[in-house]
Amino acid sequence: MDSQTIFYIIIGILVFQHLFDMLLDFLNKSRWTETLPKELEGIYDPEKYAKHIGYKKANFWFGIFSDAVSTVILLILLFTGGFVILNSWVMSISSNEIIQALLFFGVIGLGSSIISLPFSIYGTFVVEERFGFNKTTPKIFILDLFKSLILGAVIGGGLMSLIVWLYTLTGTDFWIYAWIVTSTFMIFMSMFYTTLILPLFNKQAPLEEGELRSDIEEYSKVVEFKLDNIFVMDGSKRSTKANAFFSGLGSRKRIVLYDTLINDLTTEEIVAVLAHEVGHNKLKHTLYGAILGVLQAGVMFYLFSLFVSSPALSGALGVDSPNFHIGLLVFGMLYTPVSFALGVIMGAVSRMNEFAADAFAAKTSSGAALGNALKTISVKSLSNLIPHPWYVFFHYSHPPLIERLKALDTV
Repeated sequence: MDSQTIFYIIIGILVFQHLFDMLLDFLNKSRWTETLPKELEGIYDPEKYAKHIGYKKANFWFGIFSDAVSTVILLILLFTGGFVILNSWVMSISSNEIIQALLFFGVIGLGSSIISLPFSIYGTFVVEERFGFNKTTPKIFILDLFKSLILGAVIGGGLMSLIVWLYTLTGTDFWIYAWIVTSTFMIFMSMFYTTLILPLFNKQAPLEEGELRSDIEEYSKVVEFKLDNIFVMDGSKRSTKANAFFSGLGSRKRIVLYDTLINDLTTEEIVAVLAHEVGHNKLKHTLYGAILGVLQAGVMFYLFSLFVSSPALSGALGVDSPNFHIGLLVFGMLYTPVSFALGVIMGAVSRMNEFAADAFAAKTSSGAALGNALKTISVKSLSNLIPHPWYVFFHYSHPPLIERLKALDTV
């Protein structure tokens, strides 16, 4: 296949992906009605539902515009040879492949951050503020931005340097070593994210002694789940939205509860939410998810190794001599359909796991309490409770609330 054909395949992929996502967005929007749907009676009241519709409309048009801007800029760079100019610049700066790759993707990352910054500011301080969710101050926003950029440079740059170095040493066999390195990193991060990375952004404190901790500990004994690490995170400093999550493997496992969750739910409901998270672990969803992530990384690196040195791929962007960073950029664009398909499969698996974890919580704690908790969390965050089925199929990692409540009724 010649370079020009590959170039137009890339363009086709990008345009199709954008139009397909926009179609799904409009299908999802078609489900919104101005009057309270019958299936939401008893969950949303008319006033809250009207606010929900306003929130969805604001995010819809904002998302359509920001996605269009990103796609147009990428297409302009492709058609005008922007990446060729950048490649020539990094090649003139250094002959070292590691430095070339770091400079190349560093400039792209910085440019992407600058382009997305106005949208991030608008989304946080206009849309989220208008509907009462935002608690982020300008100071926190700026600090988060700088911390994210530094972490991205250190962690992303470090991994990139190591992978390029392995490539220079082993050639196309680098994929095996790169797979081992990234898999080790993924497992390490799953175990230590809440102790190493999360504290840079949020404070965590052990759950205080009292009724809630006693009930959680009692529940843990009943289901024979050793849980010493129960932490409360100050999520309220950024948003009023509530959440809880499970992280870690083995002895490093930890439950993190948002302080907003504790404020919004009763003790019984919080225990039910925690039971759902425990269910993921007891049913080995966390372990299987880690294994699938490692396998996906292996497939991606192997496929990349087949094309990284291809003159046709680099030629698709107008670069005569193949190099690692151009090969990675082109491969990333061509890999989009594969990534999308894998995402759909993983989404279906995730939704199935959510139903299973709900059932576990209903059997070991209280299905009614979990249902009430899910209603409260969804309504307070103005979630779309009746999304279009196709939008759910392609985008949702969790089943819609109505489906989860129906499933809980059958447990």
